[in-house]
Amino acid sequence: MSTAAPATPNQPAISATSAMPATSTAPLVQITDLCKAFSGVKALDRGQFELLSGEVHALMGENGAGKSTLMKVLAGVYQKDSGEVKIDGRAVEIADPRAAQALGIGIVHQELNLMNHLSAAHNIFVGREPMKHFGLVLDEDAINAQAAAIFARMHLHLDPRTVVGELTVAKQQMVEIAKALSFDSRVLIMDEPTAALNDAEIAELFRIIRGLKAQGVGIVYISHKMDELKQISDRVTVMRDGQYIGTVPTASTPMETIISMMVGRTLDASDRVVPDTSANEVLLDVRGISRGQAIKNASFTLRRGEILGLAGLMGAGRTELARAVFGADPVDAGEVHVRGTKVQIRSPQDAVAHGIGYLSEDRKRFGLATGLNVETNVVLATLDRFSSGGFWLDQNAIHATARDYVQRLAIKTPSVEQQVRLLSGGNQQKIVIAKWLLRDCDILFFDEPTRGIDVGAKSEIYKLLDALAAQGKAIVMISSELPEILRMSHRVLVMCEGRITGELSAAEATQESIMHLATLRPSAVDVVDTVEPVLA
Repeated sequence: MSTAAPATPNQPAISATSAMPATSTAPLVQITDLCKAFSGVKALDRGQFELLSGEVHALMGENGAGKSTLMKVLAGVYQKDSGEVKIDGRAVEIADPRAAQALGIGIVHQELNLMNHLSAAHNIFVGREPMKHFGLVLDEDAINAQAAAIFARMHLHLDPRTVVGELTVAKQQMVEIAKALSFDSRVLIMDEPTAALNDAEIAELFRIIRGLKAQGVGIVYISHKMDELKQISDRVTVMRDGQYIGTVPTASTPMETIISMMVGRTLDASDRVVPDTSANEVLLDVRGISRGQAIKNASFTLRRGEILGLAGLMGAGRTELARAVFGADPVDAGEVHVRGTKVQIRSPQDAVAHGIGYLSEDRKRFGLATGLNVETNVVLATLDRFSSGGFWLDQNAIHATARDYVQRLAIKTPSVEQQVRLLSGGNQQKIVIAKWLLRDCDILFFDEPTRGIDVGAKSEIYKLLDALAAQGKAIVMISSELPEILRMSHRVLVMCEGRITGELSAAEATQESIMHLATLRPSAVDVVDTVEPVLA
């Protein structure tokens, strides 16, 4: 067995083979030297990929590495410029998605494409519904029976007559998978399938994937989540800058090796020094914030130059606390002090006026105007500074300011006129950061700052947060990824069911200690609150 080594920019891509599940002699899919360019820019440069029957093959790379382009060529969305695609050892031309479906290739996109007012069965067979009475009447019994047969194959308990809009996101994704399988798909491409799922839903998805794998379906699994790969994939293929880097067996390959292949360098945080901020000025002092059942008597302080990690399980109240401090949601009780002075924050405008910025976990919905360009988004929170006489905007000043922040934050964009929706997730996040830095916010709430971005972009965001803290910014970082909390935080606050259940220094914080506090029920907290003063 051989493994792949990362290619350098001046080297050709390196192939690799490894121990696989038992399969037929010819690969189910074999892609060789695939090239694709858009407006003269190469998105794929001699791309390679191989998929075996009954295999889950992860496809990884930073945003812009060429993963989606490669799979869209396989799915018939794009047509290749050159190269070869073989199915069962036979060269094929895939002119469009219908041709891909005829070859047994299905794709489940990250953005679900369902009609919420129709039933699950109707969504699966839309445009292909079985008819009766000489093709004049829809055969409801047949369409429901066919959908039920696919659900049974997936070992999925779902009534095919259920209206899709009534289903959870996880169940809707199962309907998308069933839709792909309805074309007798032997190849299933899954693009970031767990992005919107919780742990229980991910476990259910993995159960279905393993069942399909046992039936001989080959699955291409695109994800940025390293922990998922170890659980579900047999092999990992890595791409970088449109080129094939290598293929390695998942089980025997350290995650650090895969990350190095993806970014072309080793990401090592072991030499990060956590500064002592205990004597720094307190910029934010939150006292006794309560809001219904979501937040219960939450208090904390935040010092200049500090990154305060806010950890907890889903539903713990972390985002609710940040939104309450920012004035996005009303509170029942509590006080907020900024630089030692009590302030009234009844709206986000009040928070911004006091130097507080909030970067939402849903940056596309709450942080960006994705249909507008980079420079407009950068100055969106400070347009009043660029108005002349209150009527005209100084476009030259806007352009120069945006270019300055693009350079300072290393935002990768062809120009400041580029539409934000066309940029990668990491660069979109940097634009949100630029907006709040331009607003002179000294207190910043980062809610899931690296959600949906690749490992290389994560490293850049980490460096940027460290740099902001070194400049004296005070940062609250909410994250569901414990390694991220441990890597970045100077202190860690942990929440459970609306309460702050504990505080840990960087030296004290471990995954175990955080999880203990994250599962510390209110009854246990009440007991601690009652007993501790007596012991003192």
